[in-house]
Amino acid sequence: MNELLSPAAPEVDARGAAGVLPELPGRLTEPLRRELIAFRRDLHMHPELGNQEFRTTAALKTRLERAGLRPRVLAMGTGLICDIHPGLGQEPGDARAADGAEPVEAAPLLALRGDIDALPIPDTKDVPYRSTVPGRAHACGHDVHTTVVLGAGLVLAELARAGALPRPVRLLFQPAEEVLPGGASDAVDCGVLDGVGSILAVHCDPRVDAGRLGLRAGPITSACDRLEVVLSGAGGHTARPHLTTDLVTAAAKLVTQAPALLARRVDARSGLALTWGRIESGHTSNVIPQRAEMSGTLRCLDLPTWREAPDLVHAVIDELATLHRAKCELTYVRGVPPVVNEPSATALLREAMTARAGAASVESTEQSLGGEDFSWYLEHVPGAMARLGVRPVGDRRSRDLHQGDFDADETAITTGVELFTAAALLHRS
Repeated sequence: MNELLSPAAPEVDARGAAGVLPELPGRLTEPLRRELIAFRRDLHMHPELGNQEFRTTAALKTRLERAGLRPRVLAMGTGLICDIHPGLGQEPGDARAADGAEPVEAAPLLALRGDIDALPIPDTKDVPYRSTVPGRAHACGHDVHTTVVLGAGLVLAELARAGALPRPVRLLFQPAEEVLPGGASDAVDCGVLDGVGSILAVHCDPRVDAGRLGLRAGPITSACDRLEVVLSGAGGHTARPHLTTDLVTAAAKLVTQAPALLARRVDARSGLALTWGRIESGHTSNVIPQRAEMSGTLRCLDLPTWREAPDLVHAVIDELATLHRAKCELTYVRGVPPVVNEPSATALLREAMTARAGAASVESTEQSLGGEDFSWYLEHVPGAMARLGVRPVGDRRSRDLHQGDFDADETAITTGVELFTAAALLHRS
C-alpha cells in the first residue's frame, strides 16, 4: 500500500472485502485526515454559488490528477466526474472483477455524489476558516460532502492499484444543488449517469451526532416547487369597493384558502403543503390597488401526488381568482421530487456503516420537508442518501442548516470517507 493507508492495516484480499472491513476505522492515516480537514476549510473560506464553482472545480481536479486519476470537467464548466476502475495502473483489459464474473470495464459503476455549491447568506461564525466572501457561506455542509467524496476517491484509488477494488466507482462532484430545479438535472443531461448502476450520497445533519448515520428506506426528503402568483384588476377608491376588483381582499382570501382547498383534493397522507413567503399589494390606505403579488413554496412527501401538483395548484388558484373577479397569472417553477431511497442501496449503506462502526452507529431518521436535487438521479438509477451526523457529541444546542452559524464536527469527514470506502468494497452489482 502507500501513504494513504495505515502501515499497520492488513493487506486487502482482492477476492472480497468482508474480512478487512472491521479494520477500516484505522485505515486512514493522520496526514490524510489533516489534508482533508484543510481541504474542507479551504472550501469553506472560499464559497461559490451555483454554476460559479470554478475555483472549487479546479481544486478538485488538481488533487485528483495528483493522485494519478483522470477527472473530467462537466460541459457546463463547473463540476466534474472521475472514474476509478479495478486494476488502476494496469494495462486495459488486464483487470477482472473480484468474483471473476466479468471484465471490470463492463461492470456498472457505483457513483458517489458530492454537491459543491454554497448559499447566498453571510457566515456569522467566529472561526479561523470563516468565509472570506461577503454574503456567501457553506451553510448546508456541501464542503463536507465534497471532501468526503474526494477522500473516498483517494483511498479507493490506492485500493484499486492494489487490486482490492471489486467494482468500478465514479466520483461525481455536482454544481448548483441550491438552484431550482437543481444542477443534478443538468448533470444528468451531461451524461454523468452513463454506465452507472447505482448512486449514493450523504447530507449533513446537525441533529445527528458525529460518528453516526441516519438512514431511511423509501422517501427521505420532500418535493419542493416554487410558485409566483400575480392578481390584477380595476382598482379604485376604498369608499367604493363594489366598483373595483378588491385585490387586497382577493389576495388575502387566496393565500388563506388555497392551502386548505389543496389539502382537501389529495390524500392527507401525501403531505402536500402550500406555504406563502411573500405577499405585496398597494401603497396607501385609501386606494384599492390594481396588482397583488404572492410567492411561496409547495412541498409534498409523496411522489405520485407531486407529479399531479401543478394541475391541482393551477385549478385551485384559478377558481379563487375567478371568485373574486381578478385576473390571474401563475408561474409554477418545478423544483425537485422527493428523494426516495431504494431498499437495496439503503441496505448497502447500512451494511457499510455497520462494518465501519457497528450496528449501534446507525439510527432511523424521519422524512424531511426539505428538498434535495439528488432525487433527479433516482429518476434514472437506484440509489440512496444517508444523513451524516455532524453534531459534536454531547452538544445539545439547537442547530439547523441554511443558517449563518452552521458548522460541522470535522470528525464526520472521516466517518463519511470510511462509509463510502466500505460501500464500494461491499458493492456487488
